[in-house]
Amino acid sequence: MTGTNGQVTAYIGLGSNLGDRAGNLLLGVRGLIEACFEVTAISCIYETEALEMEGAPDFLNMAVALRCNEVTPTQLMARLLRIEYNLGRTDKTYRKPRTIDLDLLFFGDTRMDTPFLTLPHPRIHLRKFVLLPLNDIAPKFRHPVLGKTVEELLAVVKDDSRVQKWLPANHAGRPAAEHAGV
Repeated sequence: MTGTNGQVTAYIGLGSNLGDRAGNLLLGVRGLIEACFEVTAISCIYETEALEMEGAPDFLNMAVALRCNEVTPTQLMARLLRIEYNLGRTDKTYRKPRTIDLDLLFFGDTRMDTPFLTLPHPRIHLRKFVLLPLNDIAPKFRHPVLGKTVEELLAVVKDDSRVQKWLPANHAGRPAAEHAGV
């Protein structure tokens, strides 16, 4: 969604499967705020199995919406990489555990394909762990290439991996299993 005065809504996927996973996600959101982005929506946190990473710890994943003013997609991606680095992610090897992962999913309705950045993110429609949190905050957002809303993409995704809402073990003094309901 592109607004007036150069404002664009961007959607970011966050993930962590090393260390204090929930703490890492919160530090990622804090990093976005400190980088002068207005966080306008935050999804629930989901626990997901690590895909294509045999024996790796489970991920916690979430999504956020940002209001971006006078920043290009490339500049935003560079800031995301800086936040990852500041939070201890120095190895960008694909299919490896990570303290934090910040993916630029959508930048309004921008389409681009460069060696540095592809928008929309090329695998959104294949990943339930991305679509579920994104559906929490932007179910009616229409994929600018596929022409379907996030909720429509979620309804037809063929990913059968385990993705469930996550709550801390002592949330409200009771085990998470009592709250899950999913």
